[in-house]
Amino acid sequence: MRIQIAVLMTLVAGSSAFAKEKDKTSERLNDAVTVISEIMDTPDKGIPQDLLDKSECIVIVPGLKKGAFILGGKYGKGFVSCRKQGGQGWSAPAAIRVEGGSVGFQIGGSESDVVMLIMNERGMQKLMSSKFTLGGEGEVAAGPVGRDATAQTDASMRAEILSWSRSRGVFAGISLQGATLREDLDDNNDLYGKAYENKEILEGKVGVPAKASKLISLLDKYSARRTA
Repeated sequence: MRIQIAVLMTLVAGSSAFAKEKDKTSERLNDAVTVISEIMDTPDKGIPQDLLDKSECIVIVPGLKKGAFILGGKYGKGFVSCRKQGGQGWSAPAAIRVEGGSVGFQIGGSESDVVMLIMNERGMQKLMSSKFTLGGEGEVAAGPVGRDATAQTDASMRAEILSWSRSRGVFAGISLQGATLREDLDDNNDLYGKAYENKEILEGKVGVPAKASKLISLLDKYSARRTA
């Protein structure tokens, strides 16, 4: 009898933990909606519209933690979506983790929202791999801030990936060289009921789940079609 009770308690605990993880994934999706909405609603201080329109994919990481652990560095979870074939609309979101940074003891830490735009086909293919390192296998640069970036001739405009960070209300370009992006199969499982690889999701082989519809609708609102 005791064994049966112990097994039952273990199953209940496991089910509860699984439910909590699913709740966290849903919460991150809502946070991603808030991040994009607030950034794009302030165009003079947000992501330039022309860059968003030209991008192949977008990465949104709400609450990236930096220097918060003994090993220092960065850690965060978020989502990536890519243009559908033909450039019309966005794919279902795939879950990612951002890790990496310097090794060494750091006291304290900070948290910020991070957005990345993948600007070409080569960068998109790297993003669809199980993992890759920014600045190593993928060229990354701090993105410009403002309504329009067409007049800018900085070298960052030639980067495969442009990145921004928002912390305490301040939004600015940030370099994330050395950080690693990995697909998060556990969160994909929470979101889709199956541990899809990111490549499957981003290539449009998986439909948008109801809990992610608000995020994809928002991306369509701000940049429904990629311009040439």
